[in-house]
Amino acid sequence: MSETLPDGSVKIWVAIADVDALIEKDTPIDRHAQVNTTSVYTSARIFPMLPEKLSTDLTSLNPHQVRAATVTEMVFAPDGALLRSHIQRARVRNQAQLAYDAVSAWITGDGPLPEAADRVPGMDQQLRTQDSVAQQLRARRREQGALEFQTLQPRAEFDGDRVVAIRQQEQNRARQLIEEFMVATNGVSARYLAGKRRASIRRVVRSPERWARIAELAAERGTTLPPEPDSSALEKFLQTERRRDPLRFPDLSLTIVKLMGRGEYVVERPGGPKIGHFGLAVRDYSHSTAPNRRFPDLITGRLIKAALADVSSPYSHTELEMLAAHCTRQEDAANKVERQLRKSEAAMLLEERIGQLFDGVVTGQSKGNTWLRIFDPPADGKLLPSRELKVGDKVRARLVDTNVTRGYIDFEQVD
Repeated sequence: MSETLPDGSVKIWVAIADVDALIEKDTPIDRHAQVNTTSVYTSARIFPMLPEKLSTDLTSLNPHQVRAATVTEMVFAPDGALLRSHIQRARVRNQAQLAYDAVSAWITGDGPLPEAADRVPGMDQQLRTQDSVAQQLRARRREQGALEFQTLQPRAEFDGDRVVAIRQQEQNRARQLIEEFMVATNGVSARYLAGKRRASIRRVVRSPERWARIAELAAERGTTLPPEPDSSALEKFLQTERRRDPLRFPDLSLTIVKLMGRGEYVVERPGGPKIGHFGLAVRDYSHSTAPNRRFPDLITGRLIKAALADVSSPYSHTELEMLAAHCTRQEDAANKVERQLRKSEAAMLLEERIGQLFDGVVTGQSKGNTWLRIFDPPADGKLLPSRELKVGDKVRARLVDTNVTRGYIDFEQVD
């Protein structure tokens, strides 16, 4: 929800379901969620962290249902600067459930206002205001060095048990709107707990240990990066490469993401060192906005409720340390499963097209192997021994084999 104030600033309210109201700490369902730590998303099926009735209904802010929630109130100046914030508990009623693509099409003038939004008086102006603030926040973060990558996010479409298509999930204005308000809310949550002198779990991406290799990649493309990690300089390089070579920018993005290293959960104690999130260019960043699908967010919700009530933390520092490490391991495992299934989905789609020709680009070379990405459908595979190639070369290739179980796709170059 949003409100434009007389001085031109905008007040934004972000409501997050109070999952702890239904799932108390150390109950059997909580222990079940603590083992899982995250929902796993595949094209065919979602494996929720919580039992489905809780995940999709009772702990979700579904339309026209009154739910317990934690509401973060933020006031932004016209340039996107956060002027003040406040967190409170509340009961909320969601007026409409909207789809990203439909809202984005309306914002950009490529579609009508979604029917669910049209039924709510003033919703159109709400969306316009929220989009304007989100774009200001986005611009402000990029000025401060937030990194904007473009990694490919293929999603398989099924007809029964058969994969019939793979399409890219495009970034759009509606997704950017939600992303910016989630980043802002997570920052408020982290700073609130720090201000109350309480330990919290933070989501961090440390300064890249392999910065020298990132600098080498930039130098190969004519850009000199500073000797020490600098997110602003890296973002300027990424912007230049996005304009110069949009076809291969997703592969450059993926390479740099890998060189930056994985995100992880850490515990920040009062007075302790601050690590921050290198990729988002923010120092204070928790995970608090999805407590029914990420266990760190449920932990943060409990920490905030305890601070609001001025009672002792429900977790000791030792508990938080153990949970942060466990959540990092489980999230890494979930990501590995999701990647493997995407490979198998692509292999399933292509197994009936062996012998056909595809256009692609060389995306990597390691240990004598050459990797190829084809464009239609978007899929990655190995290019079997061929003439000398380098990353970025365009290739015409024939599909020679697939293995659905292992997610293998093999091509050979066609002269």
